[in-house]
Amino acid sequence: MTTSMLDAGLGTLGQLETFQAGTEGAATNAIFGGDGTLLTGNRRQRRQESAQYKRNLIQLTRLYRGTIEGDRRATVAFQEAMSRADFTNLFGDIIDRQLLAAYQTRPVQWPSYAKRGRVRDFRTVKRFTLDGGEGVLNQVKELAPYKVRSVSDAAYEYAVAKYGDQIAVSWETMVNDDLDALTELPTRLGNAARRTEEKFAAQLFSGSGGPNSTFFSNANRNQINASVTGAGTPTNPALTVQGLQYAMQTLGQQKDTDGGPIYVEGVTLVVPPALEVAANNIVNATEILAATGGGPGTGNDQLRVANWMRNRVSVVVNPWLPIVNTTNGNSAWYVFANPNVGRPAMELGFLIGHETPELWVKSPNAMRVGGGPVAPEEGDFEHDAIQYRVRMVVGGTLMDPKSAVVSNGTGA
Repeated sequence: MTTSMLDAGLGTLGQLETFQAGTEGAATNAIFGGDGTLLTGNRRQRRQESAQYKRNLIQLTRLYRGTIEGDRRATVAFQEAMSRADFTNLFGDIIDRQLLAAYQTRPVQWPSYAKRGRVRDFRTVKRFTLDGGEGVLNQVKELAPYKVRSVSDAAYEYAVAKYGDQIAVSWETMVNDDLDALTELPTRLGNAARRTEEKFAAQLFSGSGGPNSTFFSNANRNQINASVTGAGTPTNPALTVQGLQYAMQTLGQQKDTDGGPIYVEGVTLVVPPALEVAANNIVNATEILAATGGGPGTGNDQLRVANWMRNRVSVVVNPWLPIVNTTNGNSAWYVFANPNVGRPAMELGFLIGHETPELWVKSPNAMRVGGGPVAPEEGDFEHDAIQYRVRMVVGGTLMDPKSAVVSNGTGA
């Protein structure tokens, strides 16, 4: 035994001896109020206050004192005691033991760029669109017939699916949970459901190879490049003031089936964590230096303007993007039109009556002899098992590509 261990033992011994003086409550505070941490909880308190626990502690105190004073007999007995599981656990209570907090989760953010839908059941649902009939009217000459214009319909469809998991623990594990760690199991399952929503939404418009190439394409005119917005436009620019300008230009040049403009009230800029600083710097800047025509400009061909984008663009940082997109997930960025005004770029649907994650605990199939309810924490009849479960129902689809713009940020 080293000198430091001996000094520590003598200090602890002075605290333990308080038990023999009859002031057991004060001794508890003395022992656990220093370097160690007293972890509160009903199970822990019951054990600390039990008579057997205190008797074991007093017995250990006597053996420890004899060891410190050189009593060979006490030393042998103390070594034997330290090999027993109950005394090992007893000293485990004096050591600083803490349960670290769970990772922080973000609130669900997909509603800022996707519409929320409601469905009645698990069958495929359709979302219909009607286009046409809104073009500029034709002039009608005297006694001439009115021209007939056509309208066309289209539909998007998807079906919701059920997601869920369960966690099962034994009754013995619950009893031994002096850190109350298992009380967080329902919360963890709820967080898992929240993550499922966010990842599901991200996987609609992004994949392992990059942004969804069917939805984002030159044919849909929602990729930033010269073929969409004209000569001089870079291909897949990085996120800068100028890059965001090209995105707004791309979105603003979309036309409906009648060849008319599509008005976009506000947009959401969705970026990975790697672009969070750049996105917020752009949106929160007080002024922007721009060329007369809006380009980079140098010398006298510049304007100092208030940052008008602050009122048009909101930023959402989506940490799932680099996880889903393993090719350019840290550089790709997206602009979505407000999903609650006009036609949305995508929709996530939820089952009516089950629109939020549902948490369950299995009711024990047992009752006490003589009657009386059995709490779920007591476990089932066959195995003393306690089971928690989460269930959620979600589905969704991409809808109108005219309401979104993408750049993979690679410049190529």
